[in-house]
Amino acid sequence: MSIQQTEDILKRLKSDDRSALKDLFQSYYQPVCQAINRFIRDPGTTEDLAQEVFLRFWEKRHSIEVSSSLPAYLRRMAINEALGYLRRNKRYEEDEFDPSMEPGEEASAEGQYLHTELEQSVRNAIDTLPPKCRAVFQLSRFEELTYNEIADQMGISVKTVENQMGKALRLLRERLQGYLNILL
Repeated sequence: MSIQQTEDILKRLKSDDRSALKDLFQSYYQPVCQAINRFIRDPGTTEDLAQEVFLRFWEKRHSIEVSSSLPAYLRRMAINEALGYLRRNKRYEEDEFDPSMEPGEEASAEGQYLHTELEQSVRNAIDTLPPKCRAVFQLSRFEELTYNEIADQMGISVKTVENQMGKALRLLRERLQGYLNILL
């Protein structure tokens, strides 16, 4: 969507044009779902939260000022919605591990088993991180946010982000030590 189209949609939204919300929804529903899905692995909950993002956008349409791009603004809203959901429910869903190399068709049964075992071990190790530590790790590694962006997103200091990342990496190294020894 061009800058002109974005400005047009925002102007239409502020003049209470419901068709602008429909256009916004059709253009950005999938990216919003993808951002939420990085934290919430339940498709139904992801869809509900994505709809909530657009509902909140509509409710706040008169006061919203998009200083960056509209997709970035909606992505930020989606991440906030996912983190809020996790905080409210104190339930942390299993992460998906996206290794850079999937086992090939020619991979041996043993290789596929070891890959699956490593993937599960990484998921389990991430699941055992304390909630704030886990959220910081996910935002850094999966959402590729900078420490400053994470601090703004979570309402904490950059130093706290640094400390939480250090803690996450230390705990993951400890919990995955057996695999690190094999790989090295």
